[in-house]
Formats: sequence, structure tokens, C-alpha cells
Amino acid sequence: MGKEEVEISCPASPLPLPLLSLNHVSFICKSVAASTKFYETILGFQVVKRPSSFNFEGVWLFNYGVGIHLLQCKPWDDIPKKSEINPRDNHISFQCPDTLSVEKNLQELKIKYEKRVVEDEGLFVNQLFIHDPDGYMVEICNCENLPVIPLPLPPYSVNSSSLDFDQNRESRSEIDIVPTIAAAAQKDFLNQKKVIEASGREKFRFPSKEHDKMPFFLDIIDFYL
Repeated sequence: MGKEEVEISCPASPLPLPLLSLNHVSFICKSVAASTKFYETILGFQVVKRPSSFNFEGVWLFNYGVGIHLLQCKPWDDIPKKSEINPRDNHISFQCPDTLSVEKNLQELKIKYEKRVVEDEGLFVNQLFIHDPDGYMVEICNCENLPVIPLPLPPYSVNSSSLDFDQNRESRSEIDIVPTIAAAAQKDFLNQKKVIEASGREKFRFPSKEHDKMPFFLDIIDFYL
């Protein structure tokens, strides 16, 4: 039998939902206590108040402008723990100013990790991948080295094997503004970084010397699916 092709039609000017930002990421855990300890001591999250109306076990944590919500699984829930770290698997990603320091900390803490280096037009990104206690993957990287360059969205169709893009269609006006947008995005990120450091918004990080090895110094969260 041949491959079935499904055409996806979109309005001429589709409007995205009126969103503001990523609020939180939620994980079902075998042990909320163990996962809480990981996100607190290794990644520097702070436990915050949950709604008192909840009648199920869980913990909310917050830092870096995003929340981590942990939910205790039911006894019959099957959460297969992944032993192999696969960088192409689902994960959340944190930007970090010093991946070499993070790698050293991982070695001292005897935390298993995978290391990757991405190169694009002379720019390099260092990636470190680890698992939390339930096998959910966390990436720590310096992805800010790569500028965010928007691309025009061409019409496409979906079939069982791939996305087929019409490469011959491109918007000249959109292509022309890419360098300006990329430069502005990179400058804005660096400016925000300086403002955060100067304003003392790092209140959730551990300032004492006893925590010099942890948590890692993370800046911002990305989300990959």
C-alpha cells in the first residue's frame, strides 16, 4: 500500500494563542522526595507553596523564571526508568555561563552525563545531558552562543515519513529582516543577563560557600520536545 498523505490547511494569517511565557514543567515521580532533593540541591530550585486545595501528593519548585511541578505517581503507575542518556530524547534545557565548571561538578558528584558539541558556522555550543531520579532528561548548555534566527513558514503537507516543505517559496521581506532580529535577540539576552545579575534576582540561589559545588549556575530554561 502507498503512503497516505494528509494535507494540512491553515488560514492565510493564522493568529497564535495569546501566551506570555512558559510557566512550569510537570513530572510524575516515583518518589517526590528524591526528585525534590535533586531539583533543589543539583539544579538550585526552591520549594514554593502549592494550592491547599490539592488532595494529592506533590511539590512545586521555582527558579530561573520557571516552575517545576512534581506529582507522586500511583502505586500501579508504570514509569519506566531510562538508563541510557539519549540527547535526542525529550528533555528540558537550561542555559549556563560556564559548562566546564558544570562538567567538573558533575564529575565530583559522580553524576552520569553525556557530552555533545554542536557547531554552526563557526559558533559552538557545549551540551551536557543528565537524568533526574526518574530518568527525565535535563540538558545544561551555552545555547545562547547561537543567535535565534526566525525563518519564513512555507506551506507544507504531512505524510507518514516526513514533512514536505516547498523550498521554492520564500518571503523576501522576512529573509531581509533576519540579521537585524538575530542581532537584537542576542543583544537583548545579554542585556537581560546583566540586569538580572545586578538586581540581585538570584535570591533563590545558594550564596554560601558550602554550596559552591552545587547548584549549577543556570540562567534560563528552554524546552525541547
